[in-house]
Amino acid sequence: MRILKLISKYLLAVFFIVGGLNHFLNPPFYLKIMPPYLPWHLFLVYLSGIFEIAFGILLMVARYSRYGAWGIIALLIAVFPANIHRNCGWKPPILIGGGKPLVPFSDM
Repeated sequence: MRILKLISKYLLAVFFIVGGLNHFLNPPFYLKIMPPYLPWHLFLVYLSGIFEIAFGILLMVARYSRYGAWGIIALLIAVFPANIHRNCGWKPPILIGGGKPLVPFSDM
């Protein structure tokens, strides 16, 4: 059972590292799912990519894996509004910033 846990942890870490790198290799994909009420879309895409890479690396280092795991949990909570927006078109009752999305959502 311990080996399965270790393999799962490293697979999750690689998944987040590769996903984080993809934020830099394919930012238009992430820009399309950014909710329009959030400012600085490209900056936030890059920032979330940095955190995905960092937390994935922390997960692989035994001494810091607990920090990496909690960081991934916090990151998943932070990006949850973008996932809801992408899948449901949900909008909050008050638009912060009132801006338009940087990339049209019609081509999703």
